[in-house]
Amino acid sequence: MSRIDLAGEWALLQCEEGNKVQDPGIPIQIPGDTISALIKGGKIPDPFFGTNELDTLWVGRADWLLSRTVTIERSFLENRQVYLHIDSLDTVAEIRINGEPVATSSNMFAALRIDIRKYLKTGKNLFEIFLRSAERRAGELSGQLPYPVPHSIYPVQSPHRNLIRKVQCHSGWDWGPCLMVSGIYGQVYIASCELGRIEYVTTEQIPKGKDWTLVVTVEYFAYVSGTVPLEITIAGQILDRRIEVEPGTNVIREIMEIRGPELWWPREYGNPSLYELVVKGGEDRIEKRIGFRTVEVLLEDDEAGRSMSFVINGRKIFCKGANWIPVDALPGRHTTEKYKSLLSDAVTANMNMLRVWGGGQYEAEVFYRLCDEMGLLIWQDFMFGCSTYPATRWFLEEVEREVRHQVKRLMDHPCLALWCGNNENLGALKWYPESKAHPARYLVDYDRLNEGVVGRIVRELDPSRPWWPSSPSAGEGDYSDNWHDDSKGDMHYWSVWHEGKNFEAYYEVIPRFCSEFGFQSFPSLDTVRQYAPEDQWNVTSPVMEHHQRHPRGNSIIVETMTRYFRMPDSFEGFLFLSQVQQALAMKTAAEYWRSRKPVCMGILYWQLNDLWPVASWSSIEYSGKWKLLHYAARKFYAPLQVAAFCTDGQTVEVVGLNDTSESCKGVLQVRFYDFGGKIHQEQTEQVCLKAEIASPLLRCRLDELPVPREELFLFLEFLPSGGGESSSRQGVVNELFLCPPKRCDLQAPEIRRELRLEEDRIAIELRTDVPAFYVSLDAEGLPGVFDDNFFTLLPGEPKTVRFLPREAAAADLFNLVERGLKLYHLRGTYR
Repeated sequence: MSRIDLAGEWALLQCEEGNKVQDPGIPIQIPGDTISALIKGGKIPDPFFGTNELDTLWVGRADWLLSRTVTIERSFLENRQVYLHIDSLDTVAEIRINGEPVATSSNMFAALRIDIRKYLKTGKNLFEIFLRSAERRAGELSGQLPYPVPHSIYPVQSPHRNLIRKVQCHSGWDWGPCLMVSGIYGQVYIASCELGRIEYVTTEQIPKGKDWTLVVTVEYFAYVSGTVPLEITIAGQILDRRIEVEPGTNVIREIMEIRGPELWWPREYGNPSLYELVVKGGEDRIEKRIGFRTVEVLLEDDEAGRSMSFVINGRKIFCKGANWIPVDALPGRHTTEKYKSLLSDAVTANMNMLRVWGGGQYEAEVFYRLCDEMGLLIWQDFMFGCSTYPATRWFLEEVEREVRHQVKRLMDHPCLALWCGNNENLGALKWYPESKAHPARYLVDYDRLNEGVVGRIVRELDPSRPWWPSSPSAGEGDYSDNWHDDSKGDMHYWSVWHEGKNFEAYYEVIPRFCSEFGFQSFPSLDTVRQYAPEDQWNVTSPVMEHHQRHPRGNSIIVETMTRYFRMPDSFEGFLFLSQVQQALAMKTAAEYWRSRKPVCMGILYWQLNDLWPVASWSSIEYSGKWKLLHYAARKFYAPLQVAAFCTDGQTVEVVGLNDTSESCKGVLQVRFYDFGGKIHQEQTEQVCLKAEIASPLLRCRLDELPVPREELFLFLEFLPSGGGESSSRQGVVNELFLCPPKRCDLQAPEIRRELRLEEDRIAIELRTDVPAFYVSLDAEGLPGVFDDNFFTLLPGEPKTVRFLPREAAAADLFNLVERGLKLYHLRGTYR
């Protein structure tokens, strides 16, 4: 089989009713998108800066033409057939070759393979792809519906996005811009073959003790009858066959016995072992890596309701992670480097699961490949979110094509742990006036799409992997309110953010599996500089409010801040304190819910990443800089941790958290300090953190303290001891204010710092004269992370923190860090 890669430079022209109105156009890199090309070509400003987004909305309302001339040799056309392959065509498109219409497409989630031999000639061939405005097409479709199909509306919005099979958040969200891009993503090529091609290779792994039966299914599309040599290679075994095929799709199943393979495990539970599978069918060849593992979701009635636990290879997994959105609002910026950076950061923060959220996209192959390698489990939504959807014949047919393709494409990734029908569509049935007025109509539509198409196809194609109807939900056939019912299924707990409850409300629920909860913060000053000029550095300035997409976002942040903290006296202090507040909210929930294991068996906060610079719920800013939440997550998701809570306002409960398979004995030190650094009460205990469970360690009554709670804080330290694995574990620390910090008379610390160069990193030693809280370092302008941040610094206990640059260390790294280093702490936010 011969291929001609069509990636590279094409021409982009604006069109009006099919006619070119911009000539000779500008270059566009394929894979890539229209807006990225227009920015690079100087035709539009960067929509991420200021309020420029509003000046670029016209791009999504216009039609565009992609064109490229491809030279084809005679030998390429001597084979029986030539086909065009496109991974993702966004979205409403017509393909023309040498002026002749070839095909149309209206679903960016379904790959295209189109036979084009009859349209080609030896020499130069003109390929054109006419991209119609998805926004205008959605408007046309809405006018053809028998009744309205409502969706959630956000501050800057492209309407009727739920009628187009396109990334839903391209149309705007409460954390994202409205950038209705179009373009070509992934692989695009033409291939020449004589007999046929492999369409899909899928596998099923069936355990038999320590051995496994591997069923390999090959879908081979033949142009004529004939004999195809088939070769399958895996784990040192080779299977050879000669297969008789007929014109059309031929389904071939072969069985291989794999003796004692190493199992694939999620991180913290074992090695994510992978095996190379190579399938050769005639002229074609498919390579993929698979892992041997079983996966199920255990749902069992118990005293608290009904459990929800992921079980891998027979072992219950406590899932810790976050929700994933597209890495950038502009697909042309979806680079391998961004995927590697974000996923590595998730692993560093001790995550073992990510949820690919249903308003985004089925991710690029590199995403799943890296998750396979890193041992990151994936909760995979289908791409429907926060909306009702039509159940018309044309829509269901489009979805069926999409789901069949995506299930076959992704099902062999061992990281993929669950298929979920949608994000919040079940709950959305109660959101809109139309659906509340006619509930039966919209429930029937929901069922036709979600169970009649999506669920049916998942069960047909991938029956061994769990299917979950919606997130949140209580499971199949159960329509409970899983925003407020914590007794079963997965929960989206948004009462703290959306309903304005205190952080202590996290103590009022114990989700069986919390797949969404979150609290917003602003990005760092470094990231604010990327979109706001200095005269806009005020949270209520036009630019700052434009980059806050939640209608009540700023109000919620400020109002919550007044409950817990003294108001900061500078813009920079406000940014920092918003991140402190966000980290404390997530820490409160995550540590408490972990302490209620096994009632709770999963925590995924909203959200890991940003796709443009914005105030949001993310723990990693668009620039890649870690927010304080991500540093906090590294601790509250650590396999071994101690935590303290005061759920009743009277008693502090200290709990040991251990997700490892080995119990850990050690010394627990509990100290009550005043804000000058004097210890007023301390207790040392020999304790054991039992394996894979939360261990209650001790309780302290606040009314028995020697001084009022407003004058003290609690500091915990656990020092592992003993033999075995635990002897190499480092100590862990934690702290707890006994009342809102605004009621405490914190002393202003004098923090001294000393920098030194250690090979390719900078060590910063810190000392303080009085306790300093939420101490956080920032190396402005330098991409990198600290090995610790967001901590309590105690007098007499110097702490060394290291800055690890993301890129190769510059020769003057020491001077760059010294000049750019900033230090923040709670008392420094106010006079």
